[in-house]
Amino acid sequence: MFRLHLIPYGTKFDIIGKSKCIFFIAGVFVITCFSFIIFKGMNYGIDFKGGYIFEVTMPTDPDIQELRNTLNSLDLGEVAIQQFGTNRDLMLKLEKSEEGEGQATAIKTVKNVLGDNVVYKRIETVGPKVGGELVSNAVKAVAFALIAMLLYIAVRFEWQFGICAVAALFHDCAIIFGMFAIFPMEFGETSITAVLLTASYSINDTVVIFDRIRENLRRFKKMDLGELINLSLNETLSRTTLTATTTVLAVLSLYLFGGRTIATLALPIIVGIIVGTFSSIFVASPLLMFLNIKRDKEIKDTTVANINIK
Repeated sequence: MFRLHLIPYGTKFDIIGKSKCIFFIAGVFVITCFSFIIFKGMNYGIDFKGGYIFEVTMPTDPDIQELRNTLNSLDLGEVAIQQFGTNRDLMLKLEKSEEGEGQATAIKTVKNVLGDNVVYKRIETVGPKVGGELVSNAVKAVAFALIAMLLYIAVRFEWQFGICAVAALFHDCAIIFGMFAIFPMEFGETSITAVLLTASYSINDTVVIFDRIRENLRRFKKMDLGELINLSLNETLSRTTLTATTTVLAVLSLYLFGGRTIATLALPIIVGIIVGTFSSIFVASPLLMFLNIKRDKEIKDTTVANINIK
């Protein structure tokens, strides 16, 4: 039976030997991302900056691309259009313009572009206060997810594994958030989904590798810890890379053929999968070298020593 292996079994990459160099590179990326977030700021979308939301039903099937181009050409600010329900049901999000007459002018302009016989189900204004609450809730969601994962890993393995897993997740989330600050990409509600998906994908890979490390700790009680972690990483490397590759190919098809709305969600997920795979292999597991993991033999020796003292 044919089996696909991107990396052959029996590889002996010295990942632990290169860990200090890798940590330096990862640290530079994280510091760079935080610098852009602090000094440049995030490129917030309409959901966070505030704006206008229109829910309408068109009299005929609309040409979404033509409608988007027309609205963008009017210099009304950022415009997002998506279909929901039937082909004629649209949701339009328009970036908030100036106060006072500017609001009325923007809404009137949108109505003129949409034309007659349009049914307006909802026209709402999203203020900056609501946008601030969304930012706060997004940060809390990511923080709670990291804490929950820390507790899960600490209970399933040991606290050292939990610390390493969360450090890797912190690395992943920092890079994803930084991507929205460095590049001209809109950070909206779907971006939070991409961050949480990255965290969940990364922790899944990390748990698989940690499980192999724990298994090898029981099998090879006298093997050097660095050698044992290297062995565990090489044994799971084929599975990790193959899973990441197939997932990236699936999401890449959404990015290329799913349209603009789907692409804004797919791109950060693609980057997140790559970053999450990197951190699972090169960050989370090598960090175990610095947290004094107790081997079964050490635990038994400590127990015996305590009994003799008593």
